[in-house]
Formats: sequence, C-alpha cells, structure tokens
Amino acid sequence: MANDLFENPDWRLLRYFSIIAEEGSMRRAAERLYMTQPPLSRHMKRLEEMLGVTLFTRHSKGLTLTRQGQEVLHIARPVLAAQDAASKTLRAMGQRAARAGAALALGLSTAFEQGVFAGFVRHMEEHWHGPVRFVRQSSPQLARAVRRGRLNAALVALPLETPGLRVSPLPHAESLLAALPAAWAKPETGHMHLQDMNGRALFWFRREVNPAFFDHMRGLFAHVGFAPLYIEEPEEYDVLLARIAQGEGMGLLPHSFSAIGRQGVFFQPIEEASLMQMRLGLILPASGAGQDACRDDATGSAANHLEELLNAAAQHLGGKPVP
Repeated sequence: MANDLFENPDWRLLRYFSIIAEEGSMRRAAERLYMTQPPLSRHMKRLEEMLGVTLFTRHSKGLTLTRQGQEVLHIARPVLAAQDAASKTLRAMGQRAARAGAALALGLSTAFEQGVFAGFVRHMEEHWHGPVRFVRQSSPQLARAVRRGRLNAALVALPLETPGLRVSPLPHAESLLAALPAAWAKPETGHMHLQDMNGRALFWFRREVNPAFFDHMRGLFAHVGFAPLYIEEPEEYDVLLARIAQGEGMGLLPHSFSAIGRQGVFFQPIEEASLMQMRLGLILPASGAGQDACRDDATGSAANHLEELLNAAAQHLGGKPVP
C-alpha cells in the first residue's frame, strides 16, 4: 500500500470520502460539497491510489462501500470527528480572546444630566478588559443603535418603545422639577402645583420623538389637571435653559439638571413629584429562543458576563436609588 497519504496528509480526501459514504451518491455528495462531480471523482480515485484499495462498488442506483471501504470509514470517522471538535474548541478560544480585548460600545441617555453616569463610567472602564466607548444620545436614538448592532447596550429613560430589545429597569429614578424663568418662580412657596402653571408655555417634545414617554406623561398631566400651552422643545438642553431664562416658557427636567445652575432659571420642586418621575433602564439586544438554542457556550457566557457587569456598574449611578 502506498504511504503518500500519511507522509503528506490531505484530510480533505477522507472528509470527501465520508460524505460520499453518507450520501451513497457521487452526485448528491458533490451538491453537498458545492462542487461538480468530475473533480470529486478524481479526488476519490486519488484516495484509492494512495490507500491501494477499492473504496466503492458503483452500480445503477449509486455507490456501495466495499469491505475495505467500510474499514477505512470506520477508521476515518473518529479522526474527522476529533478534527471538528478541535476546530470548534480552538475557534471558541480565539473568540474568547478577541472578546477579552474587544471594544465595548455603550449608550448613555441625554435625558439625564451626565454627571449621573460618572460612577457607572468609572466602574465599566475599570472592570472591562478592553476599551469602552460611550455614546450620548436621546433614548430613542440609543434604542435604534442597539437594535442595529451599533451599540452593545444602553442606559435609557423609561418608558420607551423597545421592540426587538430586552429591557431591565435599573435602581435609579429622578423626580421631575419645574425649570422656571426666574420671573415666574415663587421660592417662598416651596413645592408648587403644576395646575398653577395652567395656560403657561411648556417646552415639550413632539410625540413622534418618543411615543411611549409622550403618552405616559400626557396621561399623568391629565390625571393631575395640568393643562399648559405646548411649545416645541429644543433638542439641546443648553438651548432649552437659555430660552427658559429668557422667559419663553418652562420645562420639566429630572432633578439632576438642577446641579447645572443657570442664571435666570429657577428649579422648583412640584407637589406631584411622586408621580412625575423618570427612571433609568438597561436595554440589550433580544435573544430569541432560537438564538439561545444555537449559540455556543462561549458566546452565552460572554453575554451573561457583560450583563452582570452592567448591572454591577449600575449600582454606582448617582441620584435617588429606587428599591
């Protein structure tokens, strides 16, 4: 028997042979291997010459293994299975190594004053074994970025429309304050009722920007009898505060914004604070049942590790904790 196969191993030939044996047809095997039949036949002729045996008996219905062909298949299958297992293990090892140093992209909602996230950012940078990039945008923009795979996760203001995403409320919420032009403010009264501002201009966003939050807040306004005159809210908070300072209208902002301080703007607590709150949530790509079933252990472990780390970092968010 010629020993070329062992001096210069070409394991593709044995893999082709195994697939032909499974299919019982050169034609079907060629289709499965995405190749044409003539080169596959030549590969098998070469393998037979290398081994010095006849592997198949050809007949009108296809192929049948000879006794020697069955012996070769019995020897080859464990070797090919071991090859497959080794390849999978080495690939998983490479993926874990890549993830260990992989860049992480996280979103932070601009609905909150950014100092709220300082502890979260420090924790992630200290505990993630790789660079972390933070993207600051509105909550709807962040949700779209996570859904499209541009961000690994994001901290967003709730409620929010999140189809195709997993949402976990976080232990951080802030009561809304009335951001008033200084001329409107009555510091001596302490907390004010929103009804006291009925008919006054309120900077507010358009419904299409964030339908879930819009409907939630408009429902609360109706519940407490708050009926302002709505004017479109600027996208940038520094512009919003400047226009409030000029007396164009009031705003409703999370408590953390009162730390900024702006001449001509007075942040006044409201009696309805227990109802008027903004809560942070963590959003991650959804994993459907089918995805969970087919993803490998290494990928699942990495995803779980990231989620655990994000939740641990969330314990370092500033502001009022929520039970």
